[in-house]
Amino acid sequence: MTRNIKLILEYDGTNYHGWQSQQGSGRPTIQDTLETALKALTKENIRTTSSGRTDAGVHALGHVANFPTESPIPAEAWAPALNRLLPKDIRIIASEEVKPDFHARFSARGKQYRYIVLARRAPSALLRNHAWHIDRKLNLANMRRAARHLVGKHDFSAFRSSACSAKVPVRKLKTLTIRKKGDQIEFILEADAFLMHMARNIVGTLVETGLGRFSPDEVKAMLKSRDRTRAGRTAPARGLYLMRVYYSRS
Repeated sequence: MTRNIKLILEYDGTNYHGWQSQQGSGRPTIQDTLETALKALTKENIRTTSSGRTDAGVHALGHVANFPTESPIPAEAWAPALNRLLPKDIRIIASEEVKPDFHARFSARGKQYRYIVLARRAPSALLRNHAWHIDRKLNLANMRRAARHLVGKHDFSAFRSSACSAKVPVRKLKTLTIRKKGDQIEFILEADAFLMHMARNIVGTLVETGLGRFSPDEVKAMLKSRDRTRAGRTAPARGLYLMRVYYSRS
């Protein structure tokens, strides 16, 4: 009997070309690495389904994937078994058996991302692959005023990649919080779904607002314009973390 197994993954994306399997990148992907471990464990050619793509260099604390299997391995045993086979920068936090119709992507009801900016003169040895270093002072008050214009249900065309294939650009941004902790500025973004590069483009625009390139009212105008060329830069992937994927029963 075919079973449906759900995994929650944590990974450091520094050495990977994102989640999705692809040829020609020169670097492994999270998906390829996981599926290699699954084959070694089960001898099955398992294809995983992901809650979504992550870009090269993006990290995760709560990425969700599922896969079909004929293996009798107990649901809770998948995590420790896979962790013995996976590299140390990928870890399975939890595993469970779910209903046959569960789909990591299509069953999702929302996602939460965190982005970390290191705002200080000197760069960091420890955070070089895990935060965006900005060596100038940021105006947090203006950044927060600009962020308030983005919360809600909007057409986010101004904040999506030109390569984005989503047919509908409307998303509901439920939360956009900016917190300062010492030298670090943390952005928490939660939405029903995200367009390609949406989180990174929002953060990049808000950082440029903090640097004085944009005013809060200009950010409001760029949202209404639906014109990507009017918004700010795409923040580097290294500062972004997929924190959690929400499902109707979670």
